[in-house]
Amino acid sequence: MTKTLLRKYARLAVRTGANVQKGQYVVVRASVEMHEFAGMVVEEAYKAGAKEVRVDWRYSYTTKMAYRHQSLKTLCNVHDWQEAKQAFDCKTLPAYINIISDGPDALKGVNGEKMQKSSVATHKKLKKYIDEMDNNYQWTIVAAAGKDWAKKVFPGERTSTAVEKLWKTILSTVYITDASSDPAKTPRETSFSGDPEKAWADHNADFMDKCARLNDAKFDYLEYKSANGTDFRCWLNNNILWLGGGETTKGVYYNPNMPTEEIFTTPIAGKCEGTLVSTKPLSVRGNLVENFTFTFEDGKVTKVTAEKGEDVLKQLIASDEGAKMLGELALVPHNSPISNSGILFYNTLFDENAACHVAIGRGFGNLVVGYEDMTREQLKEQGVNESMIHVDFMIGCEDLSIVGYKDGKATPIFTNGNWDEEFVK
Repeated sequence: MTKTLLRKYARLAVRTGANVQKGQYVVVRASVEMHEFAGMVVEEAYKAGAKEVRVDWRYSYTTKMAYRHQSLKTLCNVHDWQEAKQAFDCKTLPAYINIISDGPDALKGVNGEKMQKSSVATHKKLKKYIDEMDNNYQWTIVAAAGKDWAKKVFPGERTSTAVEKLWKTILSTVYITDASSDPAKTPRETSFSGDPEKAWADHNADFMDKCARLNDAKFDYLEYKSANGTDFRCWLNNNILWLGGGETTKGVYYNPNMPTEEIFTTPIAGKCEGTLVSTKPLSVRGNLVENFTFTFEDGKVTKVTAEKGEDVLKQLIASDEGAKMLGELALVPHNSPISNSGILFYNTLFDENAACHVAIGRGFGNLVVGYEDMTREQLKEQGVNESMIHVDFMIGCEDLSIVGYKDGKATPIFTNGNWDEEFVK
């Protein structure tokens, strides 16, 4: 992959993703494998006027060794410097740029119970800082082609070829393509290659139109059905909005997920029923979960099944009380760029943008009308779920039906996996 395209991507992550402001602190989170691309992001952040850029490095192998060899007591300990760093971020409210690149099996073999208990302990210690920062800073997640991840996505290729193909695919999903050297590119892709920032502005405008339709409809609840066994209903609070694409925090517009094809909302915590069947594998805590279902009664998960990774899911929903409830509903058409690529990414950032999905765990307080003047307890009263986790899983497929109900009247929203033509015309 050419450095010219990667630098364009780094600029996009900084300017359109996190929208770094002049004089702002910035935190870049990246694997050591991605040091070169991370360096480009750091440089672009300074060009955007960042006051100071900190890089928080990670390496999945040493993380795995820590879980394997440290005692649970040691893993649960939060050092003073860790708390001080979190406190500093609360004070400075940096823009976070998260570069994800690890393979889905990065932590395979780690004791799941040990990981879950240490995560809970750490979250409790740092929760006050996490709550204080919530909805008060910009952040974005972008992807980079790590070797293990690339080989998982393209197993039949040599590593170098797999990495190149994954880079090319990642860049195309965020409207960065080298159309001049590839005559096979479509006119749509060609127009994006020159100015990805303009492409993102157009993309966000389309999201705004669909969000307006959903917010005007003020549905009481949604019903999901598909032939694979999904049969599910979930209730909504009309004071909680639908959102897609960019978000605004403290007057700054930014894009949290790059790429993104979803329009999402936060349902009322504890008000849903039925069964949801996964349509794509899920990578969670470094482990792959496949062919799974969640059954809900009285708003909480009461049954979990999975052909692979069932214990991982059971440990996940045991994280806290909110982990058994939903925090997100997201609409993604089956006929969308990532879905049409035919690639299974084994990565939530991409796979969630190829299919409708929901999330167990934490909801989005910033979707509540007037959230700026509400306490966390008041947001909870509005129906926003609270949890230490937020894990998306995919339920979209080519025959998925989603119907919205208002005062007993049914309105098709998705028909055969895509936006209903009458609803969006």
